[in-house]
Amino acid sequence: MQKLILTAAAAGLFFSFGCSSSADKQSVNTKPATPPVPKADGYVVAPQLLSQQIEVPGSLAAFKETELQPEASGRVTGVYFKEGSYVSQGATLIKLYDGDLQAQLNKLQVQLKTAQQTVERYAALLKINGVSQQEHDLNVLAVNNIIADMNIIRTSIAKTTLRAPFSGKIGITTITTGAYVSPQTIIATLRNTNPLKLDFTVPETYGTKMRTGDLVNFTVGGSDKTYAATISATENIIAADNRNLRVMATVKNQDAQLLAGAFANVKVSLGENNQALMIPSQAIIPKARNKEVLLVLNGVATRQVVTTGLRDSANVEITTGLKAGDTVLISGILAIKPGSKVTMNKITKP
Repeated sequence: MQKLILTAAAAGLFFSFGCSSSADKQSVNTKPATPPVPKADGYVVAPQLLSQQIEVPGSLAAFKETELQPEASGRVTGVYFKEGSYVSQGATLIKLYDGDLQAQLNKLQVQLKTAQQTVERYAALLKINGVSQQEHDLNVLAVNNIIADMNIIRTSIAKTTLRAPFSGKIGITTITTGAYVSPQTIIATLRNTNPLKLDFTVPETYGTKMRTGDLVNFTVGGSDKTYAATISATENIIAADNRNLRVMATVKNQDAQLLAGAFANVKVSLGENNQALMIPSQAIIPKARNKEVLLVLNGVATRQVVTTGLRDSANVEITTGLKAGDTVLISGILAIKPGSKVTMNKITKP
């Protein structure tokens, strides 16, 4: 009986020891493993030659352009231009009815003739003291009043003729003979497209580099040809809504493919900088108020605020925040947290 008790006790101790050992092993195996140090690619910042050039949208515009409107109201008695044709400065474009004004002018001409004869008679009488000086002066005043009224009528008659204010190509019109027009009626649009103007804007950062006489290049849709234009003027204020400066340039080489109103891709050269710090675009982390990169210092990723400048197809210029010799991450930047260690997998140098 004692042997049986001792055997059972020994079995219980063995079972208890086995369970304890199994629990200890399980406890050891469930301890969290140390996370591996992430690997990423880096890029060493170094000075490079940068041809400073920006590309901005622009549009071609006529050198002169105006909407043609008559100065008086009336019925159109003649249209003397062909749509899409070239007209010379001063050419008659439309004529309005002026029969009533011509009748008034004829009436005044008759009155003037009579008044002038009266003045001549009074002048002869004045020499022999047949009339007073005042009576003679009143007749002279009457002649001058009639002449003034005739000039007013002639001005009104001139307003019934619409003439081209400058030479150019006239557009499409809906006005025909017999139509009634007023000063608010747009007859057609007249444009002088020789030369053309190039209208574009640049960010205020480059506003001071836009100098009169500098050349810019541009292309238009549907053509691979590059055209040149000379900066002729800049606006005297930065636009408050987009912080851009408006620039106007005169197109040098005329071409049938260049039409007013066409979209243009303008390339503005800003010179060269052989100390530009360029990094790949994928290294930039855009934020709400600034831009950042992950800078590697002693194997630790550190967040660094930077200011960007010019861009090309793959790289972006860093104007502040980095120096030559710094290493920035160009891969894994979304998975790597600032302050964590990082192992460099591949380091690229320019």
